[in-house]
Amino acid sequence: MGVTGVNGANGPSAAVLAIDAGNSKTDVALIGADGSVLGTGRSGGFQPPRVGVEAAVDVLARAVAEAAGAAGLRPGAPCADVVSACLANADLPVEERRLTAAVAARGWGARTEVRNDTFAILRAGLSGADLPRGVAVVCGAGINCVGMLPDGRTARFPALGVISGDWGGGGGLAEDAMWWAARAEDGRGGPTGLARALPAHFGLASMAALIEALHLGAVPRGRMHELVPVLFAVAAAGDPVASAIVERQAGEVVALATVALERLGLLREDVPVLLGGSVLAARHPQLNDRIGELLAARAPLARLSVVTAPPVLGAALLGLDSVDAPHGAHAKLRAHFG
Repeated sequence: MGVTGVNGANGPSAAVLAIDAGNSKTDVALIGADGSVLGTGRSGGFQPPRVGVEAAVDVLARAVAEAAGAAGLRPGAPCADVVSACLANADLPVEERRLTAAVAARGWGARTEVRNDTFAILRAGLSGADLPRGVAVVCGAGINCVGMLPDGRTARFPALGVISGDWGGGGGLAEDAMWWAARAEDGRGGPTGLARALPAHFGLASMAALIEALHLGAVPRGRMHELVPVLFAVAAAGDPVASAIVERQAGEVVALATVALERLGLLREDVPVLLGGSVLAARHPQLNDRIGELLAARAPLARLSVVTAPPVLGAALLGLDSVDAPHGAHAKLRAHFG
């Protein structure tokens, strides 16, 4: 499919409408045929399980409208040839189909492609204009992994939490730290510095006080993610319990990556394995170095790196992949995002 470019006064004015929508925020960018960024927008988190599909897509619409306004497009007019949307909570094929239909119904583009938001991290971390080949593991609030081959084959996981066998990310790490710290204080478990460090973070004197504060709402449950850096600090000081939690997280990341590599026939290939999400992007040496050691034992030719580019770049690159973008468009787009 050819791209329209930036001058289509009576139709789409961009090649790609890129959407990256996570649980906490949505980023949108309108991309010209040459890879230029015509306009951007931002809105809130994308949470269809909590608010319903249509209300969740309304959140996307606010960011799309902001980007279209910045690009000088008419309100309500089609924005682009292709909508490339990488969305949180698009975990199952049935969810992708439902979200594709809901996004397409807004009329933002001639064609709509919806993927899980982990694919945006994967594509953002792969250089060049060649079609994607590699694996990405995202460890932020939760944990997920995807892999892609140039022929379109993918490897992925449901990533629905405990019911689909997942553990880790900020939520899992904080819960494990709380579990061990609570048992250390009341005698059901062995000693750990977490029992002092976790409540101290909130200005409290004991785990009992922290448990009560979380239960009664004095400390909102949403603040539990603040305990993840505390966990890593206690582990770095040599605490064996905290270190074991970090070791478990490293093992989970490598398990996901190696299974994805094996499914795609890449376990013994020279291939990028990309790490994204707030936990991995923080580059805690005890975690990231251990991931490198474990991965080298399972996939000795894999090339490990951390992705810090904004995920909306990945959504935009996926969009350019699907149109006949001219030479240099991918590089120009990547340069815009630094």
